[in-house]
Amino acid sequence: MKNLAKTILLSLVFFLYSSTIISQDIAILKYKGGGDWYGNPTALPNLIAFCNANIDTKINPKPETVETGSTEIFQYPFIHMTGHGNVFFDDNDAENLRNHLISGGFLHIDDNYGMQPYITEELKKVFPDKELVELPANHPIFNTAFAFPKGLPKIHEHDGKRPQAFGVFFENRLVLLFTFESDLGDGWEDEVVHNDPVDIREKALKMGANIVKYAFEN
Repeated sequence: MKNLAKTILLSLVFFLYSSTIISQDIAILKYKGGGDWYGNPTALPNLIAFCNANIDTKINPKPETVETGSTEIFQYPFIHMTGHGNVFFDDNDAENLRNHLISGGFLHIDDNYGMQPYITEELKKVFPDKELVELPANHPIFNTAFAFPKGLPKIHEHDGKRPQAFGVFFENRLVLLFTFESDLGDGWEDEVVHNDPVDIREKALKMGANIVKYAFEN
């Protein structure tokens, strides 16, 4: 009976979310596995402030936190995920996240260094029939508010690799963006955290604004 009630509730939330976007706010994804989902605490508030000031959004300045398997995830069309280490999605998490994304949601995963091998495996649970594909530099996400003709900018140096943006598409819509070897979130943080030059922080914030604008408009 309890499982039936949960299924009915999730179905109702899924239906309502499929019919209309509830808000244009952003939430941070709290996932299982022990990875530091809470990393870069000043990053998202700074990005939201930049977006509200520069691309005419009206996002709640204080992002909420939602768990992967919760019904609350459906209240947020844009979910942000970051961390350095392990990620784990159980079956309920994977199904819930998939339903969120195919019904109009968007997930941005920013590898804060060390996350890539874990998230790549866990995403196979969410979309078993899909692969992460690299976005070309001429994809609209790199030009929606600010121009990045070479694609994803490099913000922090880790292993000397080039920055890459990977996506998952559902019915020709980009529903998930995974930014790798860029570390946008570090560039969004308060200046005193990493002492990044002004131009580096500006690039990170502008690319973040592109992601937000693209997600809200597509």
